Amino acid sequence: MDETDRRLLARLGENARAPIATLARDLGLARSTVQARIERLERSGVIAGYALRLGDATRAGQIRATVLLALEPRATAAVLKRLEKMPEVEAAHTASGRADLVLTLAAPNTAALDATLDVIGEIDGVKGSETLIHLSTKIQRPG
Repeated sequence: MDETDRRLLARLGENARAPIATLARDLGLARSTVQARIERLERSGVIAGYALRLGDATRAGQIRATVLLALEPRATAAVLKRLEKMPEVEAAHTASGRADLVLTLAAPNTAALDATLDVIGEIDGVKGSETLIHLSTKIQRPG
């Protein structure tokens, strides 16, 4: 991957739906070159896919939280299997430090968030949790 690929990825990160012609013009390259680079980046796994990123209007009225989970030894796989089935769980990350997993949750109201936290707390292998409610977003980078 070279500097041109990094510039191309930055442009796609800003707008993955940008037309090839626009990308080519912005990068000073031929359309065929940009298309070939994108295809190569996809084949090599550098570009794993394209996703829809919902705007703030979609999230209006939602309660969002970060949950730090402490797990029993060797319980991560089983806990993740249960969490995958919960639509309120937007993301789950393994972590070092006092938390074994860091979750991002979204719920329509505090009652739904509370119910979700109760379900998570009852999963076999969960030793404890700490929940941090998101009040406002000050920085949100694309990607």
